[in-house]
Amino acid sequence: MANHKSALKRIRQNAKRRIYNRTYRSRARTFVKKARLAISSGDLEAAREATRLAVKDLDMAASRGVIHKRNAARRKSRLMRQLAKLEAAQ
Repeated sequence: MANHKSALKRIRQNAKRRIYNRTYRSRARTFVKKARLAISSGDLEAAREATRLAVKDLDMAASRGVIHKRNAARRKSRLMRQLAKLEAAQ
């Protein structure tokens, strides 16, 4: 356990940040999962809307520093590639 006052405060701050970051990370994962399900269902309009929401949420998580910006870019790229494949098939 930490002995310094500043180290104890840092432990408290880290605990708060971890909870805060977890909400944004899990929210982004949920939106990506919904987008993937919409794409696999074959409904083009629903897939477009779900992908748009997922991209927005990934950008938000990246801007807040919850995930790295390149991590967000990679996930968005994979989603858009799946969506493009669906659009090409229709």
